[in-house]
Amino acid sequence: MARTVKFYLDENVHRYPAVAGLRRRGIDVYTVMDANLLSATDEAQFAYAQETGRVIFSHDDDILVLASRAENHAGVAFCELQSRSVGQIIHGLALIWEVLDAAEMHNNIEFI
Repeated sequence: MARTVKFYLDENVHRYPAVAGLRRRGIDVYTVMDANLLSATDEAQFAYAQETGRVIFSHDDDILVLASRAENHAGVAFCELQSRSVGQIIHGLALIWEVLDAAEMHNNIEFI
């Protein structure tokens, strides 16, 4: 029961109903709208997540490339586009939140 992971949903997923589903569970979730980064580059999205200590959740392969090049990052949760239902994504992110702490997500990529 770690519950220390905070999430940042990038531009590809910020409109998901998952945001409401995660927030109802008490999970700290920020989106591009919350961060005022709509239309920002992938690099800016990734940098924001790292600066704020948030695990970035994305469908965008470019985020995986950025994570592989980063010396340090808060973590990445990744799911291929249209490979999971919104319910499955909520479940996957909630599981990360329940099982892993922020230190375990540091420099880690979890695939949903």
